[in-house]
Amino acid sequence: MDDEPLAEWAERRELPGPARGERRSTPLGDRPEHGAHVDPDAPRGIQEWDGHRWTPAGAAEDQAAATGRDANARAERVALLPAFGKLPPMPEPWRPAQRFYRPGAPRQ
Repeated sequence: MDDEPLAEWAERRELPGPARGERRSTPLGDRPEHGAHVDPDAPRGIQEWDGHRWTPAGAAEDQAAATGRDANARAERVALLPAFGKLPPMPEPWRPAQRFYRPGAPRQ
C-alpha cells in the first residue's frame, strides 16, 4: 500500500470544499451513482450544500434543466419523485417468541 506523504495530504485537506448554497444535480433513477452523461434525459434531483451536507432542494426534468439558467423555473413544474426520498420499509418491531423472566426475579 502506498501512503501519500503527510505534506501532500495536508495540502489536499486544506483545499476549499463546496461553498454554502452551491448546488449539484443527481439522477433520480434506480442507479444514482452514474454520471450525468449516462442518461441525460433522466429526471434530476437538485441538492444544495448547507455547510455540512447535501440537502434536497428540488427536481428538474433532465440534465439540461438542472444546469440551465432557467433551472429554478423549470424545476417548479416537476414534482419530487418518490425515488428521491425512497426509504426501505419499516421493519416489524421485535417481539420475543416466549416470555422472558429475569433470573432471581419473582414470577407472576
